[in-house]
Order: sequence, then structure tokens, then C-alpha cells
Amino acid sequence: MKTRIGILGLGGVGGYFGGLLAKAYLESDTVEIIFIARGETQKIIAQNGLKIILDESKMTVFPNLVSNDPNEIGKLDYLICATKTYDIESSFESIKKCITPKTIILPLYNGVDATERIQIVFPENTVLQGCVYIVSMIESPGIIKKIGPYEKLFFGSKNAPVSKLKELQSIFEKASIESYLVENIEETVWEKFIFISALASATSYLNQNIGEILNNPENKAIYISLLNEITGVASAKGLALPNDIVDQTIVKLEKSPQDATSSMHRDLLAGRNTEVVSLTKYVVDQAAKFGVATPIYQMILEKLTRD
Repeated sequence: MKTRIGILGLGGVGGYFGGLLAKAYLESDTVEIIFIARGETQKIIAQNGLKIILDESKMTVFPNLVSNDPNEIGKLDYLICATKTYDIESSFESIKKCITPKTIILPLYNGVDATERIQIVFPENTVLQGCVYIVSMIESPGIIKKIGPYEKLFFGSKNAPVSKLKELQSIFEKASIESYLVENIEETVWEKFIFISALASATSYLNQNIGEILNNPENKAIYISLLNEITGVASAKGLALPNDIVDQTIVKLEKSPQDATSSMHRDLLAGRNTEVVSLTKYVVDQAAKFGVATPIYQMILEKLTRD
């Protein structure tokens, strides 16, 4: 029996990592990669494949199947989901039949509450925790653009069968995905969340890219205030993060492409729905719950939800 892996959400994250999996396993006897897509994206990938544009090269990949029909998709062993956080619950509606109690779900979202939200929808399933570092986006339906060499995928679980975690890690490694199976996954996910939440909030509020924020002392001060506030929330929640997490995060940002911005800022500029609830409001809500002051987050949330 082949191990069947569904990719739900073919944006910058799902499209890129799903693409690497599809490329590696197209002729495989052991692993089958299914892209779950509909409409324009489904049509274009079925006809022309998924195109991935890198800095120096490009590639076109074909999955074993691209479909939105649960009868055609069939039962899945693993489901990797990377839609937008505001689509988490609704994105599962059409494929519930494909998920058996044995299906292992790996969420790769920007927020930190995805695992518990998915667990509510599928209480019997093993839902892992995961996060990625990558600068990639949809150029147009069926075309993903990745900027810079940096890509890392982290995942893990406190309660999943170790054999299943190792199987998934081995599948990633054979597809040349730089992936790490980590024990303290909750802390790892929060380290990423601190990075992305402060960045998304600052870029969207200031309407500036990474370089413009880092090179302007006032803007950088706002960004650092956000880092201090969200780190305070993480501490109040009892997470064991490195003492120099704020400095580490600033260094991460300095190493990022300076002309890049956050996906939330891109969505805001394009007039699309944004992830402000998962990336900004979640921090304010958790802060209120634990009695932590987050005045800068509060100010940015008020502006972004008013506009």
C-alpha cells in the first residue's frame, strides 16, 4: 500500500513544499502526493503542472493527482495543510470523507492556535504541530515564487507515535526538504510566531518592508516593542524560550531579504482578507487573559481592524 499524502492549500508554503514532495515521488511505488485544489488553480496544475520560480532557476512539478473531489482523492494517511488561518475550519468541509481516524494532520500555518482548532474538528486524530521559515508567495494561480535560499520546516508532537513522526521525517528528507523533527515543538512554533506576528503587525501598521523598518530608528523601536510584548505573553504562558529571544529574532530579520514584507502586509495592500485575528488579535487576547500589558499591539490592532 502506498502512503498517501494530501496537500491542502497551495500557496507560498503548501505549494512550495508540496511541489518538492510531488517532484520527488511522481514515479514512486511507496508514496503518492495529492494536491487538493479547485477552480482555476486545479485546472492550471492539471494541464501545465505547478511552476516554482527560484532565484536562479525554475521547475515544473506534477502531483499524482490534483482534485477537490473527495471520492477521487480517497483516504489519506497524512494531510499537510497550509491554507490561511481564517480558512482553517471551512477548508476541511469538502474533504472530511478523506480523513480517517488514522490520518495524521500536519498544520503549517502562521498562527499558533491551529493545532487546537483542528483537534476540535477532528478529536480522534493525531494533529501535529509545525512551522516553516520561508519567503514565498503565489505569483498567479499555479505559479509559486520563492525568494532567497532560506527554508526550514519544523514539526513534532508530544503524543504522536514516534514511528509515524520518523516516517514523515524520512519522506521529507528524501524530497530534499530541510526538515527538523523536534521534541520541544511548542517552543519552536512560538519562536516562529514571535518572529511572524511582530513582523506582520509592524509591516502592516507602518506600510513598510523589512529594510525600511530596520533602517529607521523610530520604526525599529516599534518593532522591538512588539517583540518585547509578545515575549512577555509567551513567558506568562509558561513557555521556556531562550533568554535572548528578542535579539535572536532581530538577527533573523536582519538576515531576511530586505525588500521583502509579510504576507499579511501583501494581503492588506491587495485588499484581501488578512490574518490579523491570528497574528495580532490573538496576542492581545492572550495578554488580557494573563494580565500582560501590550499597548503597542493594542494600538496596531485598533488601526488594522478600523481600516
